[in-house]
Amino acid sequence: MPVTIGRRELLVALGGAVVLWAIAATGPAAQQPSKIPRVGILTPAATDATPAFQAFHKAIHELGYVEGQTIALDFRFSRGNLDALPGLAAELVRAPVDVIVTDSTSGALAAFGATHTIPIVMATTGGDPVALGLATSIARPGGNVTGMLFRSFELSGRRLQLLKDAAPATARVTVLVNPTSAVGPPGQRATEDAAKLLGITITPLPVSNPSELGALKPAVLTGSNGLTVVNDAMFWNNRAAILALASAARIPAIYPEREYADDGGLIAYGANVPDHFRQAAGYVDRILRGTKPGELPINQSSKLDFVVNLRSAHALGIALSPDFVSSANEVIE
Repeated sequence: MPVTIGRRELLVALGGAVVLWAIAATGPAAQQPSKIPRVGILTPAATDATPAFQAFHKAIHELGYVEGQTIALDFRFSRGNLDALPGLAAELVRAPVDVIVTDSTSGALAAFGATHTIPIVMATTGGDPVALGLATSIARPGGNVTGMLFRSFELSGRRLQLLKDAAPATARVTVLVNPTSAVGPPGQRATEDAAKLLGITITPLPVSNPSELGALKPAVLTGSNGLTVVNDAMFWNNRAAILALASAARIPAIYPEREYADDGGLIAYGANVPDHFRQAAGYVDRILRGTKPGELPINQSSKLDFVVNLRSAHALGIALSPDFVSSANEVIE
């Protein structure tokens, strides 16, 4: 016998079907993936295929993130052009990103100029964050900027002393400096102050971009019997040109980061850049988990590299004293 369904019963049945369909459509199998955190990286480099960024990628992975799945890294490369950094910082703000990582003082200033709300993590900065207006104090920055403080100025005198220890006849030293960098002029002044105490004559060699650097000829070092380099991200990313210049001029040189010595430079003395980037990844993780950047103290890495490349010494005909070599924490045979 046919079953008759009234209008009321039909509406109830259809309503239940709609509810069941809605539940099925929003269940785990049908849910869209949640938004993953996006980290912007503002750098003067031309690529992330560097020891520093390799350390950052590795640290992010060790913290449990999977790039492209649980975190996105959005790089902006200025390729040595510091003037491009503010525009690239603005791009990251418009994206928008959840955190901005910088690896130069100029980059930190550019990012801060673009936003006072998005957290900024300085992987390296050679300037004083308080004096630059990036933070109210080192222990408690208070705003949206935190990260790692690069030891630079206070090491300038030590570098000059090490260069003289390696080559006692050193009396005239060229100082390679980026005058457009926020840390270039102060670094030059610190080197000049140290030179006065050591009886060394200083000749500044200002270079502002990779094109100028690549155009340098050995003749620019004529009259000098030593070379030192002021910390600069553009120099670090284009160190091959600097190493080639010193090699062609056949003068002893000392550099601010170990990668110079790894790549053939005579002596390197300064903070460990990859270690800074590993620690910067930790800052990013804590911020993404809810910690405010203004509550994270700006740290200064205690890890210093003193690397001597004996192959380069032999190529230059420099006989380094046993005491000098033994004082290094790493020797490249």
